[in-house]
Amino acid sequence: MVQKISSDGERKLLAILKVLSESSEPLGSATIARELERYGIYLSERGVRYNLKLADERGYTQPMGRDGRMITTQGLQELTAALAPERVGFVLEKLELLAFQTTFDPAKRTGRVPINTSLIDKSQFKKALAVMGAAFKAGICVSDLVATASEGEKLGSVVVPPGKIGLATVCSATINGVLLKAGVPVESKFGGVLEVRKSQPSRFVAIINYSGTSLDPSEQYIRARMTSVGKVITTGSGRLLANFREMPALSRALAEEKIAQLKAAGIGGVYALGNTSEPLCQIPVGLNRVGMVLLGGLNPITLAVEAGIEIDNIAESGLVDFERLVSFWKI
Repeated sequence: MVQKISSDGERKLLAILKVLSESSEPLGSATIARELERYGIYLSERGVRYNLKLADERGYTQPMGRDGRMITTQGLQELTAALAPERVGFVLEKLELLAFQTTFDPAKRTGRVPINTSLIDKSQFKKALAVMGAAFKAGICVSDLVATASEGEKLGSVVVPPGKIGLATVCSATINGVLLKAGVPVESKFGGVLEVRKSQPSRFVAIINYSGTSLDPSEQYIRARMTSVGKVITTGSGRLLANFREMPALSRALAEEKIAQLKAAGIGGVYALGNTSEPLCQIPVGLNRVGMVLLGGLNPITLAVEAGIEIDNIAESGLVDFERLVSFWKI
């Protein structure tokens, strides 16, 4: 039986979920207790264990043996819903955190990269892969490197639930992270739906600013069926997921160097790079700034959704070691 808890208890439980959501590894009660202090919450290890038991009963967390616990997809959904009023700009904060945590070195091809996680019914997995292949082949993705996980295993911060198979795709935040480590300050502006004409980027027809939302734009566009990735592939004209970034104009040469290194390592995603102070895809940029359009990492998944396959997506779901990624064509 799921126990009812007080409003103060709910606050503590949500704080524990937030701590777990920021980790791609299972956490024990001692570690959680230390992390809670960052939010002004002081709980003993015993108190943390009590709240974790409640979270288990509600399906918000999953025990991972002696390693501790991880937050579940249901827990992430509850956290998003409960904290929505105070999480305006949360997506921007998450992108910045992932960029900071990125350790991938494209020259050495080692380190950790940000991912998106998609959960697909076992019975639909092979069909979904068959459909997605066209998007990967056409290059409408950040990378054709992916990772998979079975139920009970984790991808980033997501534990794959029963009856599902997890598929991780490389997130465009990887580009932010690599450029940041190289000294290029990239500003994430918005996620959008980009109209493509004759295989060239044309204009954004939908925009959600990262600084004004608690929900990932790509997830919302997929649910709303606002894309036509299939048409982009077959006719060269249609609508796909894309993101807009800005950087100082003086950093463009260094950015191009790092983008080339990323591409050599199997990570692309830069769809268009603008000129100094000039609009890009009808989006104005600041003085002495350069605009950059990145393809959405979930475009291949979007193609499967357009084909009628139900898929749950968690964008910016954490990080994985680059060595864990394999070519899509090998799965």
